[in-house]
Amino acid sequence: MLYLCIIFVGIFIGTLCRRFSVMKKLDRSISYTIWIMLFVFGISIGANRQLVDNLQSIGMQALVMAVCGIIGSVLAAGLAYRILLKKKGGRYEK
Repeated sequence: MLYLCIIFVGIFIGTLCRRFSVMKKLDRSISYTIWIMLFVFGISIGANRQLVDNLQSIGMQALVMAVCGIIGSVLAAGLAYRILLKKKGGRYEK
């Protein structure tokens, strides 16, 4: 519940600040931030020795589910990006 409240507060503040040029600069960095977060997530999984050592006992099904979840998230983010932003003049704009 806390996370949903934080998201809605962020949406409200973002709506109020949309006219400021600083927000437009931040808008461009969102894709890079998501890619960096995914990379760091992968590093944290690979660095967890207990998780990697027990990968066989966790099972192939859990591994497949995790990989599918990551791929699904990346594809959904790309699809949302294309749907929500229209391509104008060779680049995506609102």
